[in-house]
Amino acid sequence: MYRLYTVCSPTPSFIYIGSITCLFLSCTWLACSAPSASWRRKHSNGSRSYEHDIIGWFEDISENAGQVQTETLRRILELNWGVEYLEKWFGDIDVRDMDSSSLESLYTSFVPLASHADLEPYISRIADGDAAPLLTQKPIKLLSLSSGTTEGRQKYVPFTDHSARTTLQIFSLAAAYRSRVYPTREGGRILEFIYSSKQFKTKGGPPEVISGGDYKQSTYCHLLLGLYFCDQVEFITSTFAYSIVQAFREFEGVWREICDDIRQGTLGERITSPKMRKAVLAIISPNPSLASRIEESCTALETLNWLGLIAKLWPNAKHVYSIMTGSMQPYSNKLRHYAGGLALVSADYGSTESWIGANVDPHLPPEDVTFAVGQEYEIVLTTFTGLYRCRLGDVVEVAGFHRGTPKLNFICRRKLILTINIDKNTEKDLQLVVEKGSQVLTSKGGAELVDFTSHAEVENHQGHYIIYWEIKGEAEDGILSECCSEMDSSFADHGYVVSRKTSSIGPLELCVVKIGTFKKILDYFIGNGSALSQFKTPRCTSNQEILKILNGSTTKRFLSTAYGY
Repeated sequence: MYRLYTVCSPTPSFIYIGSITCLFLSCTWLACSAPSASWRRKHSNGSRSYEHDIIGWFEDISENAGQVQTETLRRILELNWGVEYLEKWFGDIDVRDMDSSSLESLYTSFVPLASHADLEPYISRIADGDAAPLLTQKPIKLLSLSSGTTEGRQKYVPFTDHSARTTLQIFSLAAAYRSRVYPTREGGRILEFIYSSKQFKTKGGPPEVISGGDYKQSTYCHLLLGLYFCDQVEFITSTFAYSIVQAFREFEGVWREICDDIRQGTLGERITSPKMRKAVLAIISPNPSLASRIEESCTALETLNWLGLIAKLWPNAKHVYSIMTGSMQPYSNKLRHYAGGLALVSADYGSTESWIGANVDPHLPPEDVTFAVGQEYEIVLTTFTGLYRCRLGDVVEVAGFHRGTPKLNFICRRKLILTINIDKNTEKDLQLVVEKGSQVLTSKGGAELVDFTSHAEVENHQGHYIIYWEIKGEAEDGILSECCSEMDSSFADHGYVVSRKTSSIGPLELCVVKIGTFKKILDYFIGNGSALSQFKTPRCTSNQEILKILNGSTTKRFLSTAYGY
């Protein structure tokens, strides 16, 4: 429901754990084990903390990333030798008699690149109770359910004890790096916007994690307790930047109620969950002086459009920590607005399937990456949890190296593209276009872009792109029309430009929707089993229910004149 906990050691942050070998068209990520007890005995001098030890361990293994990866692949295949999926490709070849290099070559030759759809029949059998070793020799007792906001449908992903260990490992490693830049006080607190999930059993018994509870009540309690302990909070975090931004957008409307609850040590009628009420009321007691202080600060912040809200209300916070790249990048400006001068630290790079990496340079702002190697790659995963050469769908760029280990910059999702004819525009292309249009909106119209998505309309003879905007504030129709044309002319894809010039693709359409429309989309996904902590606004959608929400909420429509018509 919420997490506001005591800092006992340096806290989580971002590096590339495991090793990543860059191939011509793909990368394969394989998890490494954490520092062993023998490694710690060998390298620890008694005065060094575990945090220093884990950094030393990573520095050592990152020198030989390729070799570590080869050995890790061998461990995975030895542990899971004989499972049905691998037998399908290896037959009766005994990998245990092969050296690591030969095994790696055999593996990449025999086992094809796979998508989640290729593994889905095996995962479905596990969910239905098939106890045979299908993907792993160890039984899979838990299935994680993805949000479904990226590809339009939810998918089940095996989750094992190794998944939990890897999560702890990457958090501990990244925390050690981050603590060098942002040391925290012993006994301080972290305000983390985290939302609980319901669990239910599949036919075969394993519970799968889906969202549950009322996220609006949870958000209110996050904010209330975060402010109740405001002087003790060391940093503010959530999995995605979206969750933090939506929480503070909500705060703008409920801060007076929160001040009343802190002043009286009560909870208003907004919180109806008995368990939630009991948990919060057990913690808080009346604090009139704190309520008055917060009230005074909020009254001043409201006149400044909440600029510097976080820094003002949490005076001892060192930074804001969250995933701010990829599909979260559009929220960075608003998060920076709320943060004031507080540092934004980009968090771990992961997916439902696996962790990919962590941030070794926490002092850098999320967008500050200098590319040393300009090639783009697609992530391909082989994991201890039964994913074999599985295409994640993420396109990344090598942004340099940490010793011998590549550092990656997320570019886009491979499947998230707008296409009608010979045009192909990625999520990143769309983001750049929307940034161009929103700059016009802000500089000339004085309004703010809240959120956006898009759709490739192909039902009509002349297909065209539709971009949906939710904006805060008022902008004249002339300015919105200019925003529309600016976006249309900003697509750089040659196929799109040629198609627009020859009229095989029609003018881009900008649809302005009512305030609160994207919250309706969030509610739709949560109502269908997504967790708020996983939610990402779909940047391109063909989901008919979402389109019904968008079109039903549209108040204004504009057609581009960028190509003369």
